[in-house]
Amino acid sequence: MTSSMAAEAALGDKSQADQTLETLGYVPELSRNRSTWHVVFMCFILSSVPYGLSTTFGYPLAGGGPANIIWGWVIVCLIILCVAASLAEITSVFPTAGGVYYQTFALSPPWCRRVASWVCGWAYVTGNITITLAVNFGTCLFFIGCLNVFHYADGTGIADNFQVWHTYLIFLAITVVTHAIPAFANKYLPLLETAAIFLTMVGVVAMMITLLVVAKEGRHEAKWVFGHFEPQSGWPDGWSFCIGLLQAAYATSATGMIISMCEEVREPAVQVPKAMVGTVAINLFAGLATLIPMCFVLPDLQYLYNLSDGQPVPPTFLQATGSEVGAFLLLLPLVLLGIICGVGCVTATSRCTWAFARDGAIPGAALWKTVNQRLDVPINAMMLGMVVELLLGLIYFGSSAAYNAFSGVGVILLTLSYACPVAVSLILRGRQDVKNGNFNLGPLGVFCNVVTIAWTLLAIPLFCMPTSIPVDLETMNYACVVFVGVIVTSGLWYLVWGHKNYVGPPSDAVDAVDLTDDDQPIKTSSNVVKTT
Repeated sequence: MTSSMAAEAALGDKSQADQTLETLGYVPELSRNRSTWHVVFMCFILSSVPYGLSTTFGYPLAGGGPANIIWGWVIVCLIILCVAASLAEITSVFPTAGGVYYQTFALSPPWCRRVASWVCGWAYVTGNITITLAVNFGTCLFFIGCLNVFHYADGTGIADNFQVWHTYLIFLAITVVTHAIPAFANKYLPLLETAAIFLTMVGVVAMMITLLVVAKEGRHEAKWVFGHFEPQSGWPDGWSFCIGLLQAAYATSATGMIISMCEEVREPAVQVPKAMVGTVAINLFAGLATLIPMCFVLPDLQYLYNLSDGQPVPPTFLQATGSEVGAFLLLLPLVLLGIICGVGCVTATSRCTWAFARDGAIPGAALWKTVNQRLDVPINAMMLGMVVELLLGLIYFGSSAAYNAFSGVGVILLTLSYACPVAVSLILRGRQDVKNGNFNLGPLGVFCNVVTIAWTLLAIPLFCMPTSIPVDLETMNYACVVFVGVIVTSGLWYLVWGHKNYVGPPSDAVDAVDLTDDDQPIKTSSNVVKTT
């Protein structure tokens, strides 16, 4: 195919995608500059599995040690594959930046669609924001842990004396950088994501070879790596193993965030579903390539569990290499990957915030739904997310357990939001809508839907639990507090304002006229086609 023919085909794809978006009720405002591979790369970067697993390595370490680390990852990946498949089916029918929020509205019957989409939308947006916060804060803590591979003459790490305000300033710098890049260099993001893929490959291969070959303190036997179970959480063994699944759940939690990029993809109904499912499979092997070498060279588990900074990966690399410089160089790709992951999360978060504001569901929506024409990004929505993240980050001044709350509540909220359209599609619609989609799995889809809903019912209470017992102010899991706060705040806002003013997404694909409790028509958006 000649270059001109390829350009015409691309324009045709864009035109068809824009027409589909218009039939769903929206005017295209963003440039469709992402190909299939770009979507795959962004899915991979949103998860950034080697980085995500490294920053949360302490959870399965406390939950059960190497057996929890390896098999917990495999189990969760298989579950998330079902979640991705379930979302892929629905996204192939409703490919908009509103993502699961729009899908929940479109699939729900008129009597509950406004409430259902409101709950899902607030869980989706706040989940995006808190997971982005967790990524940036995790990068900050991991970077400090990496600095601690260098020691003073007395044996203390160079970052051991950091105060809380030092940590917050590093977090502030990382947050500003991860927002500035997608704000001012949006058109170059596909190139950055492509480069990140090669960075990941090089980093993982270098880590595997170095750790296994050098192994200064020796290697564990394969039987120990794949079968040793040593819980240190204080919970009963089975529940302890489940608590340790937070590492894997966190590393795969961004699976559905890519849906928010649908309005910047050339063939979203085809490319995004395939990318979501395919990336989970790729992540499974990338995760094993990261975890298995580390488990072979793990230091004493009790020593790692009692580390004051809660970052067991840097000292593991230090012991395995026997070199401070060598350990830091192996860790550096993970730090860079964390920053790039933050950029991807910021990008996706800004799109879902913008889409939710576009339908008037966020206070001050007129400001947040604006797209900057010069930068081609919803810059106001992006800045809103940054301000919220920086304010929530102040919690760290009150409790060093704040990161646990950020990562835990991000997983809970995103998992809940993913389950909303799946549950509605399966239970209330009998999967009628996905039968004509571009990604219909038939009977296998039913199984994936059931697994998705069951996982959600387990994950919400599970990840509200403290990692270890007995519990004090430092070890308390404040994810439950943040989760309840989000639910209560969104509920109050609905009662005060949303009940009378929130219409929901405009769409020709669903009944555009809903009724209030008084059986009076709600004022609909100007771009909604009313039906009788």
